[in-house]
Amino acid sequence: MKSYIVGVGMTKFEKPESRDWQYWDMAKEAGSAALADAGVDYGLVEQVPVGYCFQASTAGQRAAYELGLSGVPVYNVNNNCATGSTALMLARQFVEGGLNDCVLALGFEKMKRGALGGGADGGDFKTSPVARHYGIMAAAHGFEMSPPTAQIFGNAAREHMERYGTTAAQLAAVGAKNHRHSANNPNAQFQDVYSVEEILAAKEIHAPLTKLQCSPTSDGAAAALVVSERFVVRHGLHDKAVEIVAQSMTTDTEASFGGSCIDVVGKPMTAAAARRVYEASGLGIEDVDVIELHDCFSVNELLTYEALGMCEDGASGKLVESGATTYGGRWVVNPSGGLISKGHPLGATGLAQAAELVWQLRGEAGARQVAGAGVGLAHNIGLGGAAVVTLLRR
Repeated sequence: MKSYIVGVGMTKFEKPESRDWQYWDMAKEAGSAALADAGVDYGLVEQVPVGYCFQASTAGQRAAYELGLSGVPVYNVNNNCATGSTALMLARQFVEGGLNDCVLALGFEKMKRGALGGGADGGDFKTSPVARHYGIMAAAHGFEMSPPTAQIFGNAAREHMERYGTTAAQLAAVGAKNHRHSANNPNAQFQDVYSVEEILAAKEIHAPLTKLQCSPTSDGAAAALVVSERFVVRHGLHDKAVEIVAQSMTTDTEASFGGSCIDVVGKPMTAAAARRVYEASGLGIEDVDVIELHDCFSVNELLTYEALGMCEDGASGKLVESGATTYGGRWVVNPSGGLISKGHPLGATGLAQAAELVWQLRGEAGARQVAGAGVGLAHNIGLGGAAVVTLLRR
């Protein structure tokens, strides 16, 4: 069976503690928007996978109850930064597996200010799910006092620079592009435009990464209503429907732990997921027009270019520098502003990517519309690890 997204919604992504709301408020806002977008009543929803990382157990129920007390199953999903796309994947599987005709995927996060930690629980790093990942980093680069997530990705950037000659300016070009794109996104946490020089001059977080190349902690929610083809026909939703053509999730393999930070932060996972999606869909990266990818740090956008097959290994710095990944280029990557400028509430990020692509493929993206967009690709990755690649088509 085929599956379609017929409704999407999201809140504005906000700086933590800047707005007086609770996670269930933001979830209600995003979920209600997705249902209204589709013109579907919550009473037709049969299951609700809900993604979040930092709230308590059964917070998914507390959030979904704001949309209605219908008694449907609610699943609590936590897959680190890939949580939102994992909720979407569950919704798609419920529909394509023939279990349901209408499933709401919901994701939210209410975060604290400041940098994310390394995933250790209560300071006991030995029990952290990502201790093995950081062990690879420490063996190759040592451990510094900078924020752990910035450190592991920053060390991946150092490896890329040493291996391929990638420059600090090329890394900064990713940040400049995504901040420029977010100026046209009213839902983005930031709408400020910066030059490459200003990004290079910003506060250093972990060399070579500066603050304006790092995604911020954020509050926010996003949602997508996933339905079957017969639901589309029955409810006359052809004008709203965007097909989920193919989707794949991969987790770490031995390739992640060979000793390189480039690998340990997920490049092999992304390449495997992309390959499976291309094989399943019969489409390739050359067929894609618009991409929302996981630029948690500028270097990860460059690594993802290579993993998706947009360029050869080592050529991603030149690719972004050439203008190939912005308006007027071969692809438009992160028209929303990406995680760097739109924000990164972990449980909502993957669903916000889907929302942006649905708007783009319907021609509803306003000032940031990609002309003639017919095929979109979303990439969402979580350290520890999971990578989800999704192909969407109007």
